[in-house]
Amino acid sequence: MKAVAVYCGASAGNDVIYQQATKQLAKWLVDHQLELVYGGGGVGLMGLLASTVLELGGKVHGIMPRELVERGASKANLTSLEVVENMSIRKRKMIEASDGCIVLPGGPGTLEEISEAYSWTRIGDNNNPCVLFNVAGYYDSLEKFFDEMTKKEFLTDTDREKLLFSDSLDEIYNFMENYQPPKIRAYQK
Repeated sequence: MKAVAVYCGASAGNDVIYQQATKQLAKWLVDHQLELVYGGGGVGLMGLLASTVLELGGKVHGIMPRELVERGASKANLTSLEVVENMSIRKRKMIEASDGCIVLPGGPGTLEEISEAYSWTRIGDNNNPCVLFNVAGYYDSLEKFFDEMTKKEFLTDTDREKLLFSDSLDEIYNFMENYQPPKIRAYQK
């Protein structure tokens, strides 16, 4: 692995534990010599993550839609900032520029990004491991929902094992290093 796409909130949340975990993830990225690929924002957990990686000597690559750059949402002094036409292109480019996807706590946009990245693994459009950094149980209910999808046979056991929920960066690293993409879904009539 050389680079990791991280999806996270443009807000900081209402508990300091989210900011602490963001700094912990930033240090983990730098310690493992992994470059950060993220949405390019300068606020919330996004801004904190990028600032911390840069302060620790890491590299940060932002990818942001033009309309958000024009509204002043981008962070200055990144290693690189790629301006794209829309969110769909941003999401595609973030996956292409990275070797794995990690999500920190965030809102609907954060959830949408990791859901799309994971769903693309099942059709063969994303070979990157997808992980939800489950800070203080933030994603517990979502993990139960994915387990329910599996129980109701909308998701196979094999594919469910390809999505990790964990609060341990050691476990996350091991999962990502040993990840094998799921077998591409075949459809029979």
